[in-house]
Amino acid sequence: MHLSSLSRFVPASASPLLLAAVLLASVMPSQAAVHRRHHHTVAHMRRVARHMQTGRTTAHATIPDVPLRHVASLPPLKGTYESLVRQNERNQAEGLQRIENDEQLDQLREEKLLVSLPVTDGLHVNPEMPQNRRYCRPWTARFLADLGRVHYERFHRSLQVNSAVRTVQYQRRLMAINGNAAPADGDVASPHLTGATIDIGKHGLTMSEIAWMRAYLLPLQSAGKIDVEEEFHQACFHITVYDSYAPMPLMSRPPVEVASAPQAPAARPRVVRASIHRVHRSSRHRRVHASLLAAARLR
Repeated sequence: MHLSSLSRFVPASASPLLLAAVLLASVMPSQAAVHRRHHHTVAHMRRVARHMQTGRTTAHATIPDVPLRHVASLPPLKGTYESLVRQNERNQAEGLQRIENDEQLDQLREEKLLVSLPVTDGLHVNPEMPQNRRYCRPWTARFLADLGRVHYERFHRSLQVNSAVRTVQYQRRLMAINGNAAPADGDVASPHLTGATIDIGKHGLTMSEIAWMRAYLLPLQSAGKIDVEEEFHQACFHITVYDSYAPMPLMSRPPVEVASAPQAPAARPRVVRASIHRVHRSSRHRRVHASLLAAARLR
């Protein structure tokens, strides 16, 4: 309120003290206004306290994940023609033959050259996969077990294996119904035919999990342990694992014969020597006794 407006309420002859009192009363809030403001502040603090208590009990639901655009992520691990040729060349160099039919597959299973896919808390198999296709090479199984364990420790979720070993016979049938299927022979045949390759499904994985998978797989590929092709039509990580990831144990060597040290001749037991001495003494006593008897007779 300006001083000019006070002239309508206060006489011009009023003292300066009266004018100051009127001006102070006009700018100070009323007691009721102060009470209302205090009540509003207390109510607001109570609401904040209740919200914080609720937030502590459900922090995982109220704190969102960091958006992926704010995290430096790797590009997709796309496959190439050269990569598929390399997978076939390395499998051939490792002595892996393409499995022609189910009979050969069963023989490899009996010889333990193919083992069951590991099933753990961090890894499960697509239930639609046929039972006789749930096998892979031993070093591939080791890779899957390691991948599933580390992923589960990070995300507390499991990965799914969508494909593993295939036969040439099966691959030819697959080519007839799937235009994206790799050939069953040639330089770019499907590496699944050797049992060293598996597909990890991407359906259901979060962007953070996919970024983590790329970061986990790329160093192994750079080290020559695996080859990765990230597929988008089938939405999976196609991974060929080489035996250098977990080489098979070497065959046990025959034991080396160690020449024994020459042994000293065994000492004659003392008891034997004592017995011999006793025998000698007895014989000597008998001879002496016989000599004494003879001398007595002569007398």
